Amino acid sequence: MIDSQLRDEVMRMHAQVCAALADPTRILLLYCIAEQPQSVGDLVKAVGVSQPTVSKHLQNLRERRLVTAMRDGQNVIYTLADHRIIKALDLLRLVLADSLSYQGSLAETVENTQISGGNK
Repeated sequence: MIDSQLRDEVMRMHAQVCAALADPTRILLLYCIAEQPQSVGDLVKAVGVSQPTVSKHLQNLRERRLVTAMRDGQNVIYTLADHRIIKALDLLRLVLADSLSYQGSLAETVENTQISGGNK
């Protein structure tokens, strides 16, 4: 019983992290913060969205423990909680690139087949 409860909790946490990564703005925020710790104002400039939107996304990332917040005078500075999240995002980009390459080769094959088939 405890094993299934633990498994269910781990899967729930995994799903929450994946949900946090499901938004392009949050992914962009993570990459910006990975370059250097940044304030909300810095992140607003970097990603080009409103301050309330950035703050909402940062709250989501904090709740999932992907970023940490530290007060520095009047500013709150955000840092990555674990830099391995960037490695995971980079790995996902490689998977996506491979998938796009495969789809491109399929499209080329279909196009060539249609052209060949139309010339017969």
